Amino acid sequence: MKESYQKLKSTHWYGLVILAVLVFVFWGIFKILTPSNFGTMPKMVSYLQSSLIYAVGGCGLYFICVMGLFDFSVGANIVLSSIIGVSLCTSFGYAGLLITPILCGTIMGLFNGLVYSKLRIPSMIVTTGLALLYESLGVFVTNGSEKILSEKFRAFGSYPWNFVLAVLAFFLCGFILKYTKVGTYTYAIGSNENTAKNMGVNVNKYKIIAFTLCGMFTGIMSILTISYGTSMIAASNMSSMSRNFTPLMGTFFGLALKKYGHPIIAIIVGEFIISLIFNGFVSLGAPTTVQNIVTGAALLLIVCISIKPVKGEVVK
Repeated sequence: MKESYQKLKSTHWYGLVILAVLVFVFWGIFKILTPSNFGTMPKMVSYLQSSLIYAVGGCGLYFICVMGLFDFSVGANIVLSSIIGVSLCTSFGYAGLLITPILCGTIMGLFNGLVYSKLRIPSMIVTTGLALLYESLGVFVTNGSEKILSEKFRAFGSYPWNFVLAVLAFFLCGFILKYTKVGTYTYAIGSNENTAKNMGVNVNKYKIIAFTLCGMFTGIMSILTISYGTSMIAASNMSSMSRNFTPLMGTFFGLALKKYGHPIIAIIVGEFIISLIFNGFVSLGAPTTVQNIVTGAALLLIVCISIKPVKGEVVK
């Protein structure tokens, strides 16, 4: 029995088993506690819809987090990209809604990477400072007013188009990681940056590319976000920071289970698990403060599982 377990643990199926068990456990707990308000098939479809949005952002964050870096400007990127997308879709239709947020997010990601590579200070500090800049730009663009997406441009806020866009993003992320030089060098830098540098990898170049990809996927996430929520107001005083953590939790699921070869699936299912937890507490009538406590505790737990600190290592 023990040998069979060890054999299963060494296969790529083990990670999928862990994810399936976690989904069943959390679904079962909340279904028992509140059978009439949680876990029906229509509600599960709704949970999946919201989790797809965060999973796209989690895929973008994966490129930098696997290197040990962080981007705390993701929330501000989502807000600004959404605002600009809504503003331009009135003139250019769906082309404005789809192209502009992706382009805007990519430019911000590239800027994050360039600033980080030039300043050579921890990425958390760099991106937190840049988040303030992006928030200010959002306030300037909107003049403090709320931007509302017209009803005729909300196709990506529900099935099937939100699913189509999300799946395309997942396949793109998986393709880059598995079949391109960017993916290979991303993992090499994350595994051992000094070794990668000694092998001739231009570490700064690929970190910039990773930030750029993070921004691009954040732009895709902003399309789904504004289409689902239908409105966006500019953030200020770091209020966009709360948007960082839900996609980040999915990323940590991917990091924790990447050794089994399914990081994208882990991110998607991880976000679905987080959605189950959030909606489970909503069904129980728990106040927002309790949900925030659970979110913080879950984030810390996932970080502890997925990241093993190395003695003497400098935080990036």
